[in-house]
Amino acid sequence: MPHLNSRLQGFGTTIFAQMSALAVQTGAINLGQGFPDSDGPTEVSEAAIDAIRAGHNQYPPGPGIPELRQAISRHQKRFYGLDFDTEREVLVTAGATEALAAALIALCEIGDEVVTFEPWYDSYGAGISMAGAFKRVVTLRPPDYSFDPVELRRAITAKTRLILLNTPHNPTGKVFSREELELIAELCIEHDLIAVTDEVYEHLTFDGEHIPLASLPGMAERTVTISSGGKTFSFTGWKIGWACAPAPLLDAVRTAKQFLTYVNGAPFQYAIAVGLDLPDSFFTEFHDDMAAKRRRLCDGLAAAGFEVFEPQGTYFVNTDIRPLVGDDMDGVEFCLALPERAGVVAVPAQVFYDNTHEGQHLVRFTFCKQLDVIDAACERLAVLSS
Repeated sequence: MPHLNSRLQGFGTTIFAQMSALAVQTGAINLGQGFPDSDGPTEVSEAAIDAIRAGHNQYPPGPGIPELRQAISRHQKRFYGLDFDTEREVLVTAGATEALAAALIALCEIGDEVVTFEPWYDSYGAGISMAGAFKRVVTLRPPDYSFDPVELRRAITAKTRLILLNTPHNPTGKVFSREELELIAELCIEHDLIAVTDEVYEHLTFDGEHIPLASLPGMAERTVTISSGGKTFSFTGWKIGWACAPAPLLDAVRTAKQFLTYVNGAPFQYAIAVGLDLPDSFFTEFHDDMAAKRRRLCDGLAAAGFEVFEPQGTYFVNTDIRPLVGDDMDGVEFCLALPERAGVVAVPAQVFYDNTHEGQHLVRFTFCKQLDVIDAACERLAVLSS
């Protein structure tokens, strides 16, 4: 790409777009890209329709509509005991992806380093590069996707500006434990680092507990907490996200954000505000439904011959393909062949690694689909072990 600047060389079309296009071309069941195949709660969709009919179709306020910012503050207090000032410490964004990009652009100087964990969600690398910073990775390794504390300590240098953390973690499904988070917090305080946390799967924790890093001692004043409504309410196309942080940090993020999308999704902001105030029963039922789907897909993948690393959170499950193909095929080759071979699309995990050999035999599937779709996919995948 001769016209693409050097910072973005190597960032072509995302793997999700590639594999979803392959699903359309082949008629395969798409268990690659993480989008649900059914809508979320009717209370939320009806609120969007009501907002459109009420004329909420022009530019919303730059920080987001007050109703949504207030709902986000209530949500953080309700579930985690975190207090954020609605006016100065909550910012609505075009999904979590924009919040992440704005935070990285705003908080990193050219030449800074960002420590994150691999495998990493693909927008992290691009966001760090667009900020003129450099990524330093700490590897999460199966079966439990733990990391070496010594490796984390060594990743931090005099150039480190921030730690970028995703928990529950995509693509591994790992939920960082309190002990792991306390180590990260200790290092942030010791080295005076900012933390940016991606918590979009916060309501999909099956094993363990989702603990916001900002809730740990000494971290509230140095953490930008990011989430969105897309994953929790199954309206991923609306792209309504948010960032919560102390005012000095959020002012910086807002400065970058206003020159990215400026604002977005006025009627959908009203709808997500309704969603965040839904009763506990909604969040419990959503969690339990996904837990059942996790069980169904994990069992089906194991029956098909994969080594399955059961996720603690998110709606993704990672597998090792070597019981099926040995060392003769890597994840990319396997996923490119899978639609024709079994009529299913998955995502090769190695594209989320700097150290690609760490993930070359790993493949990710999603279970945010209806049970009959998961069952059909598992039936098709059974041919791999026959």
